[in-house]
Amino acid sequence: MKKYFFLLVFTFITLSLYAKIRLPNIVGSNMVLQQKSNTKIWGWASPGEKIKITTSWDNKTIDVKADGNANWKINIQTPQAGGPYTITLQGENKIVLDNILIGEVWVCSGQSNMEWSFNNGIISIRDEFSHLSKLKIRLFHIPKTTSKTPQDNVDGNWAVIDSNNLKAFSAVGYYFGKNLNQAMDVPIGLISSNWGGTPAEAWTPDTMVEGNPVLKDAASKIKPRPNWPVKPGYAYNAMIAPLVNYQIAGTIWYQGESNTETASTYSELMNTMIASWRKAWNKDFPFYYVQIAPYKYGNNNIGALLREAQIKSLSTKNTGMVVVSDLVNDTLNIHPVNKKDVGIRLANLAIAETYGLNKSASPKNALFKSVTIKGANAIIDFYNTDTGLEIKGNTAKEIFIAGTDQVFYPATVKIKENTIVVSSQQVKTPVAVRYQFSNAGIGNLFSKTGLPVAPFRTDSWELNTEKIK
Repeated sequence: MKKYFFLLVFTFITLSLYAKIRLPNIVGSNMVLQQKSNTKIWGWASPGEKIKITTSWDNKTIDVKADGNANWKINIQTPQAGGPYTITLQGENKIVLDNILIGEVWVCSGQSNMEWSFNNGIISIRDEFSHLSKLKIRLFHIPKTTSKTPQDNVDGNWAVIDSNNLKAFSAVGYYFGKNLNQAMDVPIGLISSNWGGTPAEAWTPDTMVEGNPVLKDAASKIKPRPNWPVKPGYAYNAMIAPLVNYQIAGTIWYQGESNTETASTYSELMNTMIASWRKAWNKDFPFYYVQIAPYKYGNNNIGALLREAQIKSLSTKNTGMVVVSDLVNDTLNIHPVNKKDVGIRLANLAIAETYGLNKSASPKNALFKSVTIKGANAIIDFYNTDTGLEIKGNTAKEIFIAGTDQVFYPATVKIKENTIVVSSQQVKTPVAVRYQFSNAGIGNLFSKTGLPVAPFRTDSWELNTEKIK
């Protein structure tokens, strides 16, 4: 009899344990919820368990019941930015989420240049420590994790920003968030999900790669590496999929260095990845990314081709790209240390393009538009040059011109209104112009807003991508 009594008690305790309301880690105290949105709150409970959810900003209570698979999910309407607030969940147990802010939530993803933090050597962040308490910023850092299948939870927790948790957080993400917070005066939630060395395939659902013959073939050419995943979907499944119920404003992305050997398919891969994320969130959120910086790769021209592919991805709606070639002072370092200006440029894109503020100062880099040949001159027209162009220095650098023989010579550049006139005494009948179109070249053409002109070429000639001897 005693045996059955203990078995009954054990069973009761076990059922009580599993009956408790449980939440994914992304839904917790200190979180930032997207303002003025239909936001999901979700979790697990005993099948059929009834849960009452009360939000303190409107004191409304909503009822939800766990389904037969122990899942529950409900939408709540968030107000405009503010807080702190609480959310109370009452079922077999009670959970109170406190210190919640309502504001703007952004995902910060990519590889090492997004991951790089104070702990990785970005020591300039030390200057930020003394005034972090003035910023309404919350951080959620996702540890490196992989999975063969999409997951519904991820390790981590929301934290009020301080010098300790900032040390391990994305420097680019922090500067982005800081500038949004100061420009808009609303709370900012930053979710850091990145892994140095990962190709974009790892961040794309495997079905989207495997179902596309071009992308599948390119993925098969990526060599296995010991310290980061290369298989399609492995990072996405563990580090992005668990977030897709969480309402966000948009994403910033800094990646590409690990895809330089398959640059010809990178634009299609990026477009596919962006589309898959938006489909998962059911939202065409803005996607702003960083063009990879000049660096002396081991093969000819692979960096230039990857940057060209990144420019092509701007054809995807609601995207934006920042050029950072002028922020590099060491082309042997694949991790430029100036993350502050990278974050600021991404923030300026979001402030103008997503939030419609400060449009007087264009946040967009000048991009090649067209070339017109007139005699011995090649006239280059650009997008995003309403404020004019300038050369920083006595003569333009990293700009070359060629005739039908495809031999490029250093060119002379003259600025005429919002165009440049390119020529060389060695090229009587020009056919093509290239600017900063190499792995590590750093040019000096700028718009008068202070942003560098994006690298470009006017030709489509085959390039040498063999190993540099």
